[in-house]
Amino acid sequence: MMKRIVILGSGESGTGAAMLAKKQGFDVFVSDKGLIPDNFKQELNTIGVSFEEGHHTTELILNADEIIKSPGIPDDNSLLIEARQKGIAIINELEFAARYTKAKIIGITGTNGKTTTTKLVYHLLKNAGLDVAVGGNIGISLARLLTERDYQYLVLEISSFQLDNMYNFKADISVLCNITADHLDRYQYNLQNYVDAKFRITQNQTDKDVFIYCAEDELTMNNISKHIINAKQIPFAYDKDLAIGAHVQNGQIISNITTENLNPFTMYINELALKGRHNAYNSMAAAIIGQVLNIRKESIRESLISFQHVEHRLESVTTSGGIEYINDSKATNVNSTWYALESMEKPTVWIAGGVDKGNDYSLLKEMVKEKVRIIVCLGLDNRKLHEAFGADVDMIINTTSMSEAVHVAKQMAKKGEAVLLSPACASFDLFKNYEDRGRQFKKAVRDL
Repeated sequence: MMKRIVILGSGESGTGAAMLAKKQGFDVFVSDKGLIPDNFKQELNTIGVSFEEGHHTTELILNADEIIKSPGIPDDNSLLIEARQKGIAIINELEFAARYTKAKIIGITGTNGKTTTTKLVYHLLKNAGLDVAVGGNIGISLARLLTERDYQYLVLEISSFQLDNMYNFKADISVLCNITADHLDRYQYNLQNYVDAKFRITQNQTDKDVFIYCAEDELTMNNISKHIINAKQIPFAYDKDLAIGAHVQNGQIISNITTENLNPFTMYINELALKGRHNAYNSMAAAIIGQVLNIRKESIRESLISFQHVEHRLESVTTSGGIEYINDSKATNVNSTWYALESMEKPTVWIAGGVDKGNDYSLLKEMVKEKVRIIVCLGLDNRKLHEAFGADVDMIINTTSMSEAVHVAKQMAKKGEAVLLSPACASFDLFKNYEDRGRQFKKAVRDL
């Protein structure tokens, strides 16, 4: 009898999983509690996969041999609890798709920096002439990629939600950029649960594999000894001298991946395409991967010089009337915004706010005092921002739309200052997602 796969959620990962499962000859059914976007519906119809939207029909789901769930559905969902009681395996799309690839997998996670690092590593491998694809938590799902063909290398951004439901998945090279409190609403407001989810990137790795991490990240370093890590560990740091790994010395990155390496990779920080300390971390992680894969040093250097910035991450939109407008909509947590504010070299009008995920704004207090003159709140509930920073800035102004926020910021900013959208919050109160928020910001700026 044909194995029945039920997919919960019909976004990019759900639709990709349906396409791959169908290609592998399974009986496939997709169920989404919300409405399925027309483009995904069309794809499901084209490949002959039945689906439902607007509700879940219990009997059509609990007869599954295996359930592939969207990363957005929490594990304490009542339907999933019932499925587990019936002994139905629950996995996610990455776990499923990884069964059908022979590629070397580079898995990149972290609270911040994972998108930039993922795209940077892909750029580096592509430039070196390797057969590589990029996907996972950004862009195209792994399952959809594998419906086309297999690759020699796969560079995957992996979120903690995806790591939660991965069991046999293995990265040949894993990267943990950093860990700071985020998504705690999904982890019973217990930071350790979130930390443990991030460390799952190392599961199933052997001594032939590599684990790359930041030696200056407090939560990573406090927890690394609590986890069994069989992979070879290669750290990176800015201010620490490392015999093995990458660090910065006299304005230059120096990276050795073995103690015998008498000819390290070196490159001046000011040559990097990406500026700021956090981007030096991302670039060091990419350089280490280049060395592990025996890519020529000159090719690594060229790639780190030529990389184009990620959209919605400290993206300079325009300078108008002597005021620079910067889109950092991808900053959905406090730590990410800390890095954005740290990189500001002009007095700043900061647009912040959205759906608070249990944020601790005290981490930003000194940075706000030093860098920010005015805060423009963008969200339905801005009380925590007022309480945190009311005494630290000249003024805090509430707005309820992007157009209003940008107009107010323009009125308040002075020539030679910057307007920075770096919300430190999720976007779902006023926008579809952080991309929608960033694009609305750019449109509002260009419409000024």
